Amino acid sequence: MKLATYNVNSINARLPVVLRWLDECQPDVVCLQELKAVQENFPAEALENAGYTSIWHGQKSWNGVAILSRIGQPEEICRALPGDPEDTHSRYIEAKINEVVIGCLYLPNGNPAPGPKFDYKLRWLDRLIAHGQSLLEQGPPVILTGDFNVIPTEFDVYKPERWVDDALFRTETRESFRKLVAQGWTDALRKLYPDETIYTFWDYFRNAFGRNAGMRIDHFLLSPAVVPRLRAAGVDRQVRGWEKTSDHAPVWIELD
Repeated sequence: MKLATYNVNSINARLPVVLRWLDECQPDVVCLQELKAVQENFPAEALENAGYTSIWHGQKSWNGVAILSRIGQPEEICRALPGDPEDTHSRYIEAKINEVVIGCLYLPNGNPAPGPKFDYKLRWLDRLIAHGQSLLEQGPPVILTGDFNVIPTEFDVYKPERWVDDALFRTETRESFRKLVAQGWTDALRKLYPDETIYTFWDYFRNAFGRNAGMRIDHFLLSPAVVPRLRAAGVDRQVRGWEKTSDHAPVWIELD
């Protein structure tokens, strides 16, 4: 089973790119973030014609998450991260596919930091930590994946000294991420490639992609039941070089 995550930075603006990538790379399950589309404008028919059934949670102009599958209908569990009924951002959707629970998330950016947006990011991380613990205690195989907007270590960003005050790299952010992982999650890409430079995002400005001035902020976290099934992982870096593409590249893992 090949699973992928992809921040598309507007599903309708990038639909030709997404459809080309699905055709060329053939993932079985896909988690999408930053749809930037209201619920009724999600291109479900086009994706179905490409072989994928979908569940999604849209939002006008911003946010939005979806799970696609070509190996069976996703069984939706929830479409909001528990812990704050006042939070109206569409940033989390969870489903079961082939007995694996998949949480697709788009964690807040948090900039400028410090400030209200950063406070929201830290509260969201606290809720994710609480929910992550609950998922682990329930016992089934679980995967948390998506755009975490977290640079875990200095090894995960080009010229880390430039990012020390950014919400993606601030000490509080990285400590929260470490707290989450310490519950028993495994960072899939670092499990297989502990020493390689791996980036998943390159800004549109200053020729960042051409200079490989990127960062790794799209992650797969695996519960203990999933880790023995991990066989391969990677980044479809070439997609970032396509015309009218997202500033993220798709990230994928393969499981037995």
